[in-house]
Amino acid sequence: AHGAGRARDAESALGAEVLALRAWVEEQARAHALADRDDAPAHSGRAWAQVSIGSRECPGARCPFHDECFAETARARAREADLVITNHALLAIDAMNRSGVLPEYDAVIIDEAHELTDRVTGAASEELTPRQVERVARRGSDWLDDDASLALLDAADALRGALEDTGTGRVGAAHGGLVEAVGTVRDAARRAAGRLGRSGSRSQVEPERIAVAAAASEVFETAERMAALADADVVWVGEHERLGRWLTVAPLSVAGLLRAAVLSRATTVLTSATLTLGGSFETMAGRVGLRADERLGEDEEAPRAEPRDDPDARLPWRGVDVGSPFDYARQGILYTAAHLDRPGRDGIGEDALGQIVELVRAAGGHTLGLFSSRRAAETAAAHARRELPGPPVLCQGEAQLPELARRFAAEPGTSLFGTMSLWQGIDVPGDTCRLVIIDRIPFPRPDDPLVQARQQAAARAGGNGFMQVAASHAALLLAQGAGRLIRSVDDRGVVAILDPRLVRARYGPYLRRSLPPFWTTTDLARTIGALRRLSGSA
Repeated sequence: AHGAGRARDAESALGAEVLALRAWVEEQARAHALADRDDAPAHSGRAWAQVSIGSRECPGARCPFHDECFAETARARAREADLVITNHALLAIDAMNRSGVLPEYDAVIIDEAHELTDRVTGAASEELTPRQVERVARRGSDWLDDDASLALLDAADALRGALEDTGTGRVGAAHGGLVEAVGTVRDAARRAAGRLGRSGSRSQVEPERIAVAAAASEVFETAERMAALADADVVWVGEHERLGRWLTVAPLSVAGLLRAAVLSRATTVLTSATLTLGGSFETMAGRVGLRADERLGEDEEAPRAEPRDDPDARLPWRGVDVGSPFDYARQGILYTAAHLDRPGRDGIGEDALGQIVELVRAAGGHTLGLFSSRRAAETAAAHARRELPGPPVLCQGEAQLPELARRFAAEPGTSLFGTMSLWQGIDVPGDTCRLVIIDRIPFPRPDDPLVQARQQAAARAGGNGFMQVAASHAALLLAQGAGRLIRSVDDRGVVAILDPRLVRARYGPYLRRSLPPFWTTTDLARTIGALRRLSGSA
């Protein structure tokens, strides 16, 4: 009964998300605006799947809703435009599929280019769930015979059972039962796609049949890719408390894809405030495919990147640091809590919580707290509320992020604590933010299968897997997080990093070179004094 209740709660939450998305789309249609998912109400991937279809499922000009389709309208406008502004994901889809999603272009400028490889990795990744296979069977029941429908349902059951018998983590040849189940899904989906793809009634277009055939083909292609266990891919089992287990496949690297399908296609300019890691452009150049000699073995099997370039080629490139209008050494202090204990797995420690209270009190609020987990943010927010009277401490998850950011900027002395979406997604110049607190160095999860695979590949190639993958990931996020402090030439304040490894560990200098050149100290009393003076002068 308890499990049934959780399922009902999950379905209720999903339904609410779908209704919110539908209302938003209708509002966009009334305003004759082009809706972009980035501007949609907060929603899960499952909710989006209920109101959208993939490009392969789209019937195109044969769809009865073609003339009012947002995507078709956007494509038509793009074909007539001299300048197209889009996002990383659409650029990635265009590069992967060579499908003409974007018009031909002579040059591309990629802003926030530090996010490019993660966005392309996401676009080149696929998921497979038993419910996805079952959905194809249900949608295709009008056109499939009983044998084909039953084969899909049996394959979904086989996949569900194999997932339950397999632990979370990376899938390899040793997981024979799961690989066999994925092969069963592949064969059933191939059979269904073939039957659904046959011509239907000649007297009318059947857009639903076309869409279901495309969905079956997508399941087949994903299962085929997963069953192959190619060296260029990483396959793993994930688990969600409400949604159960599923399979994901992602490319080991996207450097070859980017080099072949984007960088060698047209003049490309990549811009960002955080393209230098460890004081050099070299790490980022390797990630995006400009330095083939630092690849992780990706090029020979780069997924759907045609035509391929020479995998050993080096594209000519130039890195230019154009400087900053900010005088970081005069405008900001970087405080590192060198005398705290190293962060552990049990959450944020009492000593760190004590320093948070001291720092926030000295700053008079005006604090952006960036935490490595939701649990740490909630613990710190609860402790600060108990110890600090006065302006509120907001915590991510208590309201929608845009509302929290609005209150943080509008209500004097307010503090905002949160997790990863705040590290890069908030811009509050002025006196709103005098103090940025970072609870720990943001290394990726050590049990993340993709991170593990990339580190192992770097080590096999003779590199240092930890430095090339985990440390560079942490350096990028630290630079982004610390960059929340100084947003204008008049801003002043402190970035406080409560992780002593920044000054104690052997990789500390690499991380510090990735940060803005603040005046640095490990003296808490001096830092508290600076914040009090800043608070008093304000």
